Amino acid sequence: MLLVHPVQEILRLLPVLAVSVIVGSSSGNHGWGLAVAGLLVVVGVLRWFTTTYRIGPVHVELRRGLLQRQVLSIPRSRIRSVDVDRRVMHRLLGLASVRIGTGQATSGGRDRNRFELDGLAIGAVPALREALLSGHPVPDGRPDKAPAAAPTEIELARLQPSWVRYAPFSTTGLVAVAAVAGVVFQYGLGERLAESGTVQRGISWVTTAGPVIAVAVGAVALLAVASAAACVRYLLLYGNLLVTDDGRTLRIGHGLLRVRHTTLDRARLRGAVLREPLALRIAGGARLDAIMTGVAAERGESSLLLPAAPAAEAHRVATAVVRDPALPTTPLRSHGAAARRRRYTRAVLPVVAVLAVAAVATAVTGRTVPLSVWVGAGLLIPVAAGLAWDRFRSLGHAVLPGWLITRSGSLDRQRVCLEADGIIGWTVRQTFFQRRAGVATVIAATPAGVG
Repeated sequence: MLLVHPVQEILRLLPVLAVSVIVGSSSGNHGWGLAVAGLLVVVGVLRWFTTTYRIGPVHVELRRGLLQRQVLSIPRSRIRSVDVDRRVMHRLLGLASVRIGTGQATSGGRDRNRFELDGLAIGAVPALREALLSGHPVPDGRPDKAPAAAPTEIELARLQPSWVRYAPFSTTGLVAVAAVAGVVFQYGLGERLAESGTVQRGISWVTTAGPVIAVAVGAVALLAVASAAACVRYLLLYGNLLVTDDGRTLRIGHGLLRVRHTTLDRARLRGAVLREPLALRIAGGARLDAIMTGVAAERGESSLLLPAAPAAEAHRVATAVVRDPALPTTPLRSHGAAARRRRYTRAVLPVVAVLAVAAVATAVTGRTVPLSVWVGAGLLIPVAAGLAWDRFRSLGHAVLPGWLITRSGSLDRQRVCLEADGIIGWTVRQTFFQRRAGVATVIAATPAGVG
C-alpha cells in the first residue's frame, strides 16, 4: 500500500524527471535525477501518511494534506455510485482505488475535490462498497463490519469475442493512430522515418503509380491500421466485461490490464440511453448507457452498461435494466412535415450558400477552377440531403405511463428512455425561424445524466 503512491507520483511527473536526467547528463552531474526521484518518493509517502478516511453513520469523511489540511465530507444518502479502479500497479500490489460518485457539483479543481480512496487492500473493497451503498450505519466506522448478506445476482450480459468486430466502426482507431503520429513527429522521429529506405521506396512507387492509386492504397492502409488499433483497445478496455443485477445495484466490471468495477444504485436509476452512431448502426451494433442521478463524464464517472455490441443484445439488456420490454422498441411519433423541411433546409442551404459564394468569387477574380473540384463540391449537396433524411427519420418521441422516450441524431443517434419521476422541469424554446414554421423545441430538465 505504501508503494503505490510514490510510483504514481513518479509516473505523473515523468516528463519532469526526464528533463532532470537530461540536464544532469549534459552537465555531468547525475545526482539531479536521483534527487528528483527521491523528492517524488517523499511526496508520495507523505500523501499516504496524511490521508485517512472514516465511514460514519451519516457521513463519509476524507482527510488529506500536510501543510494545507483538507477535509471532504459527504452524506451517505447522496452516494450514487462506487467505482473500483485497479491499474497494473494496483493489481501487482493487491490494491485498488475506490471513487465515490455523489452528483454534487465540485468547486475548484476536479482532482482536488474528487472523493477517491487510493491504495486500499483489495480484500476490504467488497465490504466497503456494500457499506457505502447501503443506508445502514457501520459499527465503529469500519467497513469490514458491514452487513455481509448479499442478494442473489443475475447476469445481464457477458462480453463475447465476436463483439470485437464492432470496434472498427468507431473513431478510436483513427484517434490512436493520430496520437502515435503526433508523438513520432513531436520527438523528431518523423524525419528519420522519412529518410529510411522503406519510405523512400514507397515515395518512388507513389510517383510512378499516380496520385489516385496512391491515395487509395494509403486510405486502405490507414483503415487497416486504425481498425487493428481499435480492436486492441476494445479488448484491453472491455475484456472480461460482466454486467450483473442483484435487484438493488447494477454492477459492471471490465478490463484486461486496467480493471474497473462500477456499482450503480438502482434507486438513482432514471432510465437508459441506446447510442447508435452512424457507422455502428450500419454494422448492426449499438452501445448502452444508464441514466443515473448525479453521474457526469466530466467528473470521471461512468454509467456504461454495454460497449459496442449487437443491437439485439443492447435492446435485451436495456429491457432488463428498465424492467419494461416495450420501452426500447416501442414505435415513436413522427414530428411532421415542418420538422422535415427544417432538416433539409438546415442541411442543404449552407452547402448551396458556400458553393454560390465560391462561384461568385471565382467569377469576380477570374480564376479558373478545375471541373473536378466543382463536381466534388456539388456531390456535397446529395450527401447533405441524405444526412437530412436520416436525421428526420431518426426524429421521434413517445409518452408512455411513467416514461418519456425520445430519439434524435444521425451521426450519433440516441434513443433516450427517461423515467417521468426524474423530470424536474420543462423548457420550451423557439427561435425566430421555428416560430415562423410553427414548431418548438421542448427540453425536459433532469438532474440525471450519463458518464
